[in-house]
Formats: sequence, structure tokens, C-alpha cells
Amino acid sequence: MKNFFKYREIWLLAGIVVLIGLISTRFPGFADPANLRQVFNDTSILMILALGQMVVILTRSIDLSMASNLCFTGMVVAMLNAAHPAIPIPALIAIALLVGLALGAINGFLVWRLNIPSIVVTLGTLTIYRGATFVVSGGAWVNADQMSPDFINFQRAAFLGLPVLSWIALLVIALFFLVMTRTQIGRSIHAIGVNPTASVYAGIDVGRTKFIVFCISGMIGGLAGYLWISRYVIASVEVANGYELNIIAACVIGGISIAGGIGSVGGAVLGALFLGIISNALPVINISPFWQMAISGSAIILAVVLNARGERRQGRIILRKAEAA
Repeated sequence: MKNFFKYREIWLLAGIVVLIGLISTRFPGFADPANLRQVFNDTSILMILALGQMVVILTRSIDLSMASNLCFTGMVVAMLNAAHPAIPIPALIAIALLVGLALGAINGFLVWRLNIPSIVVTLGTLTIYRGATFVVSGGAWVNADQMSPDFINFQRAAFLGLPVLSWIALLVIALFFLVMTRTQIGRSIHAIGVNPTASVYAGIDVGRTKFIVFCISGMIGGLAGYLWISRYVIASVEVANGYELNIIAACVIGGISIAGGIGSVGGAVLGALFLGIISNALPVINISPFWQMAISGSAIILAVVLNARGERRQGRIILRKAEAA
């Protein structure tokens, strides 16, 4: 039982259950399966983005440009759909992935080859990509009446009781779980976060691995670009403005250590779900938007404190064993 409760995901899942229970005392229908499915669907895009950010953070880096990537890619596919509505949706999704990959590769190249800190690189590309969105669109919006019905309805279609958007999120979660637990690149990502110097001696190319994780986060941003625009049926320069903070918050709440090396797919998903529950529930129970921000911020600070204490505790245990030896 002691080993069972040492996993942060268990505590976070328990916190989500308690949170749902507390909300249900004010709004009894919140815990209904149909409503919880809707909450999951509403949070799907944030889950997908949090997974892309997770692999970057695990390597002691950060990608502040994901929301701008989403905005630019979403504008590109929306404009393509408006101009050429006959383009199949799978082709548009593939284009979104490729555009996102290109933007992520720019970040990765600058971090890898020029050895510029990721926070500096992505702070710059955050502005560049959003500015590029304005240049591409000429400052114009793409509205719902310019989008084809297939573009809008694809992710809203239901399959086995769940919208396609939820199935896409589940597929992305499964793919990330397999990559992080069953592949060499997954093990390399964790190793770099734990000790970059030792990783070099173990034969891991740290720079190339960081380039790969930025490409992954870029592709995820591109995928989210299509999903966001087709869900909210509007493309503009302001899309997802500031959303990079929500993405990072989901990772931090999910136990992804900013210092790198510590975190899991389950943690990122649960962190996003925690934020999703708060954003869906607090307006229903008439909590002021300002209190919503305060509650979300408090949850982030608490998560950081708990993560830091957990990491220090592990460090003290290792030191004790070394001294005993």
C-alpha cells in the first residue's frame, strides 16, 4: 500500500474525485456520466497540447510557442478550407501536422545547433509565429460561414458514444504512452532530464533528442490548430492567445518537473483534466472569473511546492544511502 500511494498520479486522481464530489454538492448533475464525458471532450485539446509540452519539459527545456503554433497552423488550414473546400479533411490534418512540424523544427534547430536556451528561442518564436499569422491572413478572420460543413463537423461526429475529438485525444494519449515507455527515444528523453552529462556518456545525442522533442511538440501544436479552429469555428490572430500558460500549468499540476526527468503521460493528462474540471465547474456554481483565476493559480503553486518537496525528499534518501555505504 505504501508503494501504491507514492505515485503522484494516484494522489492527483484522488484529488480529481474529491473535486468532482465537492462540485456535485452544489451542482448534483455534474457527476453524471454524460456530463463527465462532455468535460473530457472539452478538455481534449488541452490534454493533447500538455503531452506535447511534457516531452519538452522532461528534457529540461520549454516550448512557449505552442499556442502561437496552434494559431498559425489553424489559420493556414482554415484559409485552405475556405479557398478549396473540396480538400479532404485527412489531407488538411496532414497539412496541419506538417506545418506544425516545420515550426517545431525551427525551435529545435535553434536550440540544438545554435545552443540558444529554449526559453529564449520559444519566447521569440511565440511572437514571430503569431505575427506570421497576421501576415498570412492580412489581419482578416475566417468565420464559420467560410468553412465547409465537413471541416466543422468531422471532430463532432460521435462514435461509440464519444465525439471523434475525444477519440483523437485517446489515440494521442495511447501513442505517447507507447513512445515514452516502450521506445528508445522515450528512455532517452527521461535520461536527458535526469542527467544530460551522463546521457552523453551513455551514447545519447542530447542535442538531436531535443530537436526531436521540439518537432513532436510542433506536430502536436499543428494537430491542435485544426482541432481548435474546427471546434470554435473561427480563425484569427487572437486564437489561443496566452494559452501556453494553461498548457504549462497542466504539466506542472500533473507532476511534470520543470527541472526535467520526472513526469508521466498519465500525470500530464490528469493535470489537464484537473484544469478542465475547474474551468467547466466554477462558472456553473457561480464562482467569479477572478476567483477562478485565483483557484487555478493556487493549484499551480501547490503542485510546484509538492513536486519540489518530493524531489528534495528523494535527494535526501539517496544521500543517506551513500553516507551509509
